[in-house]
Amino acid sequence: MYLALTDEQSFLQEAAQDALSRLPTREEARAALDGEAVPSRWDLAVEAGWTGLLSGEEVDGVGLGAYEALLVLECCGRVLADAHLLGHLPAAAVLEAAGSDTALRRALASGQRRAALVDARLGERSRALTLVGRGSEVEITGEVRSVVDADGADVFVVVGESEDGTRMAAIVEAGEGMSVRPQEAYDATRALATVSFAGAAGRMLELSAAQLEIGCALQRALLAAESVGAADACLTMARDYAVDRVAFARPIGSYQAIKHKIVEMLRHVEGSRSLLVAAGQAWDRKDLPGFVLAAAAARVASTEALDYSAPENIFIHGGVGATWEHDCSLYYRRAELSRRLA
Repeated sequence: MYLALTDEQSFLQEAAQDALSRLPTREEARAALDGEAVPSRWDLAVEAGWTGLLSGEEVDGVGLGAYEALLVLECCGRVLADAHLLGHLPAAAVLEAAGSDTALRRALASGQRRAALVDARLGERSRALTLVGRGSEVEITGEVRSVVDADGADVFVVVGESEDGTRMAAIVEAGEGMSVRPQEAYDATRALATVSFAGAAGRMLELSAAQLEIGCALQRALLAAESVGAADACLTMARDYAVDRVAFARPIGSYQAIKHKIVEMLRHVEGSRSLLVAAGQAWDRKDLPGFVLAAAAARVASTEALDYSAPENIFIHGGVGATWEHDCSLYYRRAELSRRLA
């Protein structure tokens, strides 16, 4: 288990924090509430090499593990930056597990193309995805709401069921037979869309039952890492304010009620982060069932961490924390939406 970050992991984390700190992401999130478009940070992900974090070196990827990807997503969550990695990395991981289509994997690793994962178990399912195989070709029907990062993707990795209930996966190119409709979200920084298939043609992926779980589990782990980063930002904001704000000639952080809230926020954050470590460890030893379990546990714990930290951050800030202009409300919006994503 990682008792401390390696030099490589520390460098990756510091580089991500430095790159993201130069962007006015919180200001952009607030402007988005007034109807302005949220700038895409995909270019930053490409420039930093994050698009190829989980891709093998044989396709010019970075060849790192899930834990390194979780470190980057935690940094993104801390500043509410959306680099479209929540959809891209799980889709790329599924293709890496299948080991096919080297040209496509290389394009995804370099960021020349962007992928999204469409799994009927993720998002808000309205109609199950049905995949009908005809040799190496697949015909797909169905619809999934709240698909992360689908808008703007040009490759979709679709995971659903055959007519007899067997789990299957396929690659679908954006185009005829499918549609992607962007959704408005309570958190304007989150890119969601409804993806519909009406007989879309795809190419079947040869994957084992365990490998079919990789994309779904990885997206849950990445969402967990984002939530941990956001909860940690709430903790930092609350702690700093409690040190600076004086009431009755004492910093409010010296009062027991405030101390207890901040310590509880810390407990939630560190407990969730330890489960991300467990997920990274399972990935490194190629324990797919263990990774699926750890990812699910991290997702539950991180959701609770952000659900607790975001409103308590507002409480500690008092009246100013509830105002439209303050950043506290942005993290509350992230908490409310993240809870609803599988």
